[in-house]
Amino acid sequence: MANPSPGNSITLRVAAPSSFTATSELAAAVGAAGAAITALDVTESHHETIVVDVTCNTTDDDHAARVKDALNALDGVTVQHVSDRTFLMHLGGKLEVVPKVALRNRDDLSRAYTPGVARVCMAIAEDPAAARNLTVKRNTIAVLTDGSAVLGLGNIGPAAALPVMEGKAALFKQFANVDAWPVCLDTQDTEEIIMIAKAMAPVYGGINLEDIAAPRCFEIENRLREELDIPVFHDDQHGTAIVTLAALVNALRVVDKKLSEVKIVVSGVGAAGSAIIQLLKAQGAQHIIAAGRSGAIHSGEKYDDEHRSWIAANTNEEGFSGTLHDALKGADVFIGVSAPHVIGEEQVASMAEDAIVFAMANPTPEIDPVIASKHAAVVATGRSDFPNQINNVLAFPGFFRGLLDAGASDITPDMLVAAAEAIANRVADDELNASYIIPSVFDPHVAADVATAVANAAQANAASAL
Repeated sequence: MANPSPGNSITLRVAAPSSFTATSELAAAVGAAGAAITALDVTESHHETIVVDVTCNTTDDDHAARVKDALNALDGVTVQHVSDRTFLMHLGGKLEVVPKVALRNRDDLSRAYTPGVARVCMAIAEDPAAARNLTVKRNTIAVLTDGSAVLGLGNIGPAAALPVMEGKAALFKQFANVDAWPVCLDTQDTEEIIMIAKAMAPVYGGINLEDIAAPRCFEIENRLREELDIPVFHDDQHGTAIVTLAALVNALRVVDKKLSEVKIVVSGVGAAGSAIIQLLKAQGAQHIIAAGRSGAIHSGEKYDDEHRSWIAANTNEEGFSGTLHDALKGADVFIGVSAPHVIGEEQVASMAEDAIVFAMANPTPEIDPVIASKHAAVVATGRSDFPNQINNVLAFPGFFRGLLDAGASDITPDMLVAAAEAIANRVADDELNASYIIPSVFDPHVAADVATAVANAAQANAASAL
């Protein structure tokens, strides 16, 4: 994973001797150090020196330090300052609260606040359902975490999880105009999380559970779905499952294979892996082997949690009990939602012809996609700096938009499938190829298509329940 990334972008303020070749020499040094220059701006010009801001993408902090050293090694050049552009973006947070109504005079204030607001309060007291139309509840969700399973970083706690939850809220707003607010809880007790979520539910039209470790996440989601009258969606499970199914549908079209016939190996049986397996099974996948840290999940073994027990009972019909590496021999599809570097080139080479590899661990995937592509026909990751990014942002903004628009109180498998189909259908037949199996996260139609599909499925479910 040596590709420079915008996630590790820096700006170096450099003082250099004034000459016609100064900027080209700086650019050459940065390029020779392996960084990708994205901007070069002369900010000051003096009779003997110039000051240049050099912006470039690097691979990590060590690489950034090497770029700095390469510039300092040039005759007469001094790096005055290095700014990390990712940290600069996060200064003061990424969110703010902006009123939807103007408060220009006493008349406005009297309606927005006291005394007029009291009439609205009493209307809601008499009819609690009116809160959906008369408050932020109609378009607002909570992004709730305990910080126990953040990205690929592990249990880093609620404060460290906040930048991720802010980013999630920003994506909800940007892509689907859903108002979302991060709620990072300083507890990892299941009952306390459920209690707090229930207590704050009157404010929100839905709850997006995020980065809560398995197996607690399963009980929390199930309990909240049973006990609340608003939709509860664990994105690490269902968002990942939706985009994985969408990508796999199109990848199978590329290699001309059928979901019901291919052998699928899933690495990782936590929140994401379990949900992916369930959704693939619901769509007709017949041959799935799931592998955890100790190897394949199979019916000959007893498991402590019900989700691994369900996987053992509903997959791996041949009872394979070997390692992940052995399971990949002859497999058509690898889906990784586990950890960095769990497979290598040898394992991908052992897969079936026209293999599909989804290495989705973030930020470092299960295998370097460049290496995987030597043997696999289709390769996808969760990263934005490679083709075929399988990213939950394709699913969760539009999914919640559809839930809120339909006034849905529950989430069903039909909605998940409808969302996956809407995403897959954004790739037209004449666009589909091995490097384009999933639409861009910036496709302006994705969220709207997903929202419509989910709302239609919700309304169909409601109609059938009458």
